[in-house]
Amino acid sequence: MYIENTIIAEPVAIKAYAVKRAIYIELIDGRVISFPADRFKILNQATNEQLKKVALRLNGYALRWEDLDEDITVKGIIAGNFQLPLKD
Repeated sequence: MYIENTIIAEPVAIKAYAVKRAIYIELIDGRVISFPADRFKILNQATNEQLKKVALRLNGYALRWEDLDEDITVKGIIAGNFQLPLKD
């Protein structure tokens, strides 16, 4: 997409991993972001071992947990499109 000669690119992940209940995403621009797995319905029910099985899909535009049949877009995570409220 072009806006006034500026290219707007969707965020692309180059690596994803889980540490306990947090999911980390390394982006192509060097940023590392994380989010609590418990903010998503299916991930909230997953064990820590299941969370570790995260994989990149769609050339880094999405995260996939095959065993859980769960897909989440990187763009949605960065936008804060979570399914569940933050726990106290």
